[in-house]
Amino acid sequence: MLKKLGLVALIEASFFAALAFIFDLLPSIRLSPSISISFAMVPIFLLAFRWGFKVSALAGFIWGLLQVALGDAAGSILTPLQGFIEYFVAFAFTGFAGFFYKPVQAAFRKGKKTSALFLVIMAVFVGSVARYFWHFIAGFIFWGEYAPEGMNPVWFSLVANGVTALGAAVLCSILLVLVLSSAPALILRKTTAPVPSSKQAS
Repeated sequence: MLKKLGLVALIEASFFAALAFIFDLLPSIRLSPSISISFAMVPIFLLAFRWGFKVSALAGFIWGLLQVALGDAAGSILTPLQGFIEYFVAFAFTGFAGFFYKPVQAAFRKGKKTSALFLVIMAVFVGSVARYFWHFIAGFIFWGEYAPEGMNPVWFSLVANGVTALGAAVLCSILLVLVLSSAPALILRKTTAPVPSSKQAS
């Protein structure tokens, strides 16, 4: 798979993964010890709209690798299996937003900004749910003992990860809409036809 992606794609995957790691170090919106909302997935989503699923999934995987290798995951890994699920599988699944790559690109090329941004929001929610599905699974299997007394571990994990996924999706959607409304060229590679101007689109 790596050979098929090309050097530019691999470089961008590494760069955006590093950017996501840096964003993850910034203060987040912490609603509880189990719920922390950040915009760290934004670089992975941008890559998803530039290259599609494979490259963004690879970037998510590298992001998880950086979390583990550079110690940011310290204290959050209980077992090797749990660590693999939450820092490699889950982060890679953020790339599911890349399945919207072609329609997002097509909408921007045709000057249909409203449609493109709607697809961007849909993609962000898909990528967020895909990632936090695995955190939910790991939550009740490995973190169930940390649920409040008398609370079902499955329900605890669903609430904690559901609120986190929803909050992150909303925050990332707002930022991406603001960015791509004014600079759609960020996701349009040189091989892609330019976005029509407002005069051409009318």
